[in-house]
Amino acid sequence: MDLDKKDLVVKSNKLVQAIQTLSLSETRLLQLAIVDARESQTGLTTDKPLIIDASRYAQAFGITLDAAYLAMIEAEDTLFKRQFTIAGDDGKPIKSRWIQDTSYRKGEGRILVTLTRVVVQEITRIDGFEQYFTQYRIEQTANLSSVYAVRLYELLIQWASVGATPVFKMELFREQLGLGSNEYILMHNFKKRVLDLAVKQINLHADITVTYEQEKIGRTITGFKFSFRRKKQEKPSQISLTPKKEPKKITIGATWGVAEESLFKTLKAKCIGLTKDYIEQLAKKQSTDISMILNRMNLENAKVKKFELIGD
Repeated sequence: MDLDKKDLVVKSNKLVQAIQTLSLSETRLLQLAIVDARESQTGLTTDKPLIIDASRYAQAFGITLDAAYLAMIEAEDTLFKRQFTIAGDDGKPIKSRWIQDTSYRKGEGRILVTLTRVVVQEITRIDGFEQYFTQYRIEQTANLSSVYAVRLYELLIQWASVGATPVFKMELFREQLGLGSNEYILMHNFKKRVLDLAVKQINLHADITVTYEQEKIGRTITGFKFSFRRKKQEKPSQISLTPKKEPKKITIGATWGVAEESLFKTLKAKCIGLTKDYIEQLAKKQSTDISMILNRMNLENAKVKKFELIGD
């Protein structure tokens, strides 16, 4: 698959096949880290953190700036704790974290992350080993709202040259999708909430059309195998010249409802200098709703007893 280098997510097949549990915001944050490190030519190392701006996150995934702020705060809080298991060069399992440190820069709308040695190795060892790597444009998963859909797309796209996969054995497949041992145990729940939802989103938003077959032993489903094909590309004369739709902005407002009053009271207890006027002016300046300002501020200061305003 010959792709332009721009906006490429590139991982080793081993990393794609890893047993992992990541949320959608965490997955997206790692995708951006991989893409931006390559495009900026700063490289990926274990010594220097990568900087990701909320505006870049919002643009890449077609969401509002406020939603990007909240997603990045959520990811920063949990990504450090996430682990995955990957097969080493000798075939033996290796456990690793995704990042070794992270820092959300409050008031700056950006996050700094430093990847671990294992992750850097599986992302940078591409030269001369292209057949062992999976690559796709970040835009192909940008509109997938289910993390299971993103994971399934990555697992499928490894087999882009043949358009079909071997049988994904049930137990390993569940772990690769990020499911816990007690999640969606019943097959009809797994298919409805995870597999069929993922396939539907991929068929609607990505560049491939997917179908699958079940493998059974007796009446028990033991795995799935997938077939997929590339969607036909529009001819140049058919491509719309309409500019790409910008993420919808949240309506500016200064209505203090019950939820806003309650959240303000909670924040006021931690920051004596906080005023409603300050919140309203900040919402106006950032072209957003006061509820988003309050929620963002609450998330940023959820773990502290007291905080001070750092300026608007």
